[in-house]
Amino acid sequence: MNQTAKHFLSHRLFSISTLINFCFLIVFTACQTKDKPAEIESAKDAETEDWITLFNGKDLSGWDIKISGFELNDNYKETFVVEDSMIRIKYDNYDEFEDAFGHMYYKDPFSYYKLVFDYRFVGDQLKGGATWNVRNSGVMLHSQSAASNELDQDFPVSIELQLLGGLNEGERNTGNVCTPGTAVVMGDTVNYNHCINSTSETYNGDQWVHVEAIVLGGESMSFIIEGDTVLSFDKPQITKGFIDADGETVGEDWGSFGVTRDEADWVAKGGKVITEGYISLQAESHPIDFKNIKLLNLCGCMDEKAKNYKSYYVKDAPELCEY
Repeated sequence: MNQTAKHFLSHRLFSISTLINFCFLIVFTACQTKDKPAEIESAKDAETEDWITLFNGKDLSGWDIKISGFELNDNYKETFVVEDSMIRIKYDNYDEFEDAFGHMYYKDPFSYYKLVFDYRFVGDQLKGGATWNVRNSGVMLHSQSAASNELDQDFPVSIELQLLGGLNEGERNTGNVCTPGTAVVMGDTVNYNHCINSTSETYNGDQWVHVEAIVLGGESMSFIIEGDTVLSFDKPQITKGFIDADGETVGEDWGSFGVTRDEADWVAKGGKVITEGYISLQAESHPIDFKNIKLLNLCGCMDEKAKNYKSYYVKDAPELCEY
């Protein structure tokens, strides 16, 4: 793991025991949006953490919906709803799934941050969903924007924090990483496997599971399940194929996943490290609930003389300093 990640993970506030609008910005330009995104809990001093509440518990304000085969913000058959202070992905109005893969994107991109949320799988999978999608969903990180998805695109180019529920027999890890149009570095080698398992425990039934993700721009990501770091990797990057077998040839072509207009552009970006992107929640045929979705921006003014200095920042943005 690189030195920036080690510094962050060793910081006392984040100990592991407690702790584009078209596409990606491949070259890092800003690690924080210009406008104050969402509700921020009041900060009193450099030690107080300014958590951003991504979900207000009341409605889907601040989120954009893109479901494969449907226009931007067409919440087809009310797939994404708010009930009892939760975001619920439901299929009550469906007869069959019919590959209506959906994602709901928070409105602002981020680069260096800590994301926390709770999730639980509920009920039964919708008829027509693939067998591998039983109790299967995810949160997409460093994703392309909702608006930049093509009409029939099944998944955004992104890094997926995969969420899996137990099947009441055998082990089934959660907090894995899957890579639609991307790859990650494990050790010193680019790993082109589409999904890489974590070391998490198996969580059966409809219990809530607490998740944290530490995302450090294009440097590294770490996934934490119920307080345990279960997976870490470096240098998230775009690949030449949507599911790339070897980094040079297309494992499965982009068109198979609904990417036709922009395929050549993505292929040309193969090998480029992704430094920021959007966060989205996945709808993949099994009902799932999310709550307590918050984000701590780790990029900001690191000048101790500035009024908005924070001791927990790990990425400096001098242009944001206020004196």
